[in-house]
Amino acid sequence: MREKKIEDDTFVVIPAYNEATNISEVLFETLKYAKNVVVVDDGSIDNTSKVVSKYNVYLLKHIVNLGKGASMKTGCEFAISKGAKKIILMDSDGQHDPKDIFVFSRALLRYDVCLGYRLREGQMPLIYRFGNQFLDGFSRFILGKKIIDTQCGYRSFRAEAYKKIEWNSSDYTVETEMLSNITKNKLRYTQVKIKTIYKDNYKGTGVFDGFKIVFNMLRFKFYGIFGIVFK
Repeated sequence: MREKKIEDDTFVVIPAYNEATNISEVLFETLKYAKNVVVVDDGSIDNTSKVVSKYNVYLLKHIVNLGKGASMKTGCEFAISKGAKKIILMDSDGQHDPKDIFVFSRALLRYDVCLGYRLREGQMPLIYRFGNQFLDGFSRFILGKKIIDTQCGYRSFRAEAYKKIEWNSSDYTVETEMLSNITKNKLRYTQVKIKTIYKDNYKGTGVFDGFKIVFNMLRFKFYGIFGIVFK
């Protein structure tokens, strides 16, 4: 079966940190659907960059580890400088199925943003399932919007919407800040169900990350109202 390729002005941005084991398969599959792929090696201490350099993709490097949010920003701004009209964000650990790329690209014909959401049964580790459910419910209360999966990193948006959803978070809080900016700026968004693969070394949002995300949800909510700044 012939894969559906996305347009040349759509860029896939993949932040990566110590993913030498998984990134090869991710890129091999992603290049079946996308011509323009940007990988940001966020200060990896393994062979991530060496593996990536074997593929026909853009490779950007941070000298030190700055965090997922910082890597996403580096990749998105580079893609826009290269003429990207649409940007798709994917994880580098093999958790996101590249076959869904076409769905995320097509959704932007009608919407500014497309958010992926994962099923909460099957392979998802129990602790992450409960943690994500709590964060989803809390974000619904804070943001006033029903976001099915607030922590899913598989997303897409139009390049022209980037400035409205641009984030300052450098870590895993980035997904939440994006949602806050999407709702604050009244961008049109849709949500699509995705297939997600959970491996033995699955990297999810930990307990400490969860507390930070809740803390920052409150910060994103009340900063604009009361001018409160939390450090």
